[in-house]
Amino acid sequence: MTARDASVIWHEVECGGYTADLGLWEALAEERDGPILDLGCGTGRVALYLARRGHEVLGMDRDPAFVAALSEAAGDLRVEAQVGDARDFALEAQLDCVIGPMQLVQLFAGPDERIACLRCVAAHLAPGGVAAFAIVESMPEPLDPSPPLPDTREVDGWVFSSLPVDVALDSGEIRVRRLRQTVSPAGELSDELDEVLLQPLAAATLEREAEAAGLSPAGRRSIPATDAHVGSTAVLLAKEG
Repeated sequence: MTARDASVIWHEVECGGYTADLGLWEALAEERDGPILDLGCGTGRVALYLARRGHEVLGMDRDPAFVAALSEAAGDLRVEAQVGDARDFALEAQLDCVIGPMQLVQLFAGPDERIACLRCVAAHLAPGGVAAFAIVESMPEPLDPSPPLPDTREVDGWVFSSLPVDVALDSGEIRVRRLRQTVSPAGELSDELDEVLLQPLAAATLEREAEAAGLSPAGRRSIPATDAHVGSTAVLLAKEG
């Protein structure tokens, strides 16, 4: 198994089972005409869901392995996947809806990178178009003594398990750590600690940054918490008609 294969599998193990936000993205898609741009699409958790419900979707991600996996999974669905950076992209299309699920904008280093993304989005939205970004506004609660069961998947005899370890505020960033364990078909166990850093971000801050990029606040929607995921806020931003 190659490192590229493993990166795709870990992404699907840790993100593929999350469904709490899908109803929101579908509702936004239903309100719009034309294709939906899914920024940070990964292997297609949201893009494939929307496409199976009849929507045309353009997925964009920096990781070529994720884009290849989405393209393969899409089959005859109306999904186009391409490699690109949400902070610096240029498309020919004008879009009615752009989405950034799963704290995409909190992965950026700070306000300059967020505003760069927002400016790209504004440049690609048609008049009256809407963008929506999911963020976690508050520090997640510490894991309780009985953490959720690990996310697991078996692929070709390999077993992949990812267990949340802790969430902490470290040097002004939210640090999320997971213990990844792999069992080979021969029964050999290996493990590694994976860490993701998120920038703290309030909805009001993102709305102010959006105004600097040429977008207007257009409301907020709540995404409910689950047993394994904290609740989040979707910040809606509009381009004036």
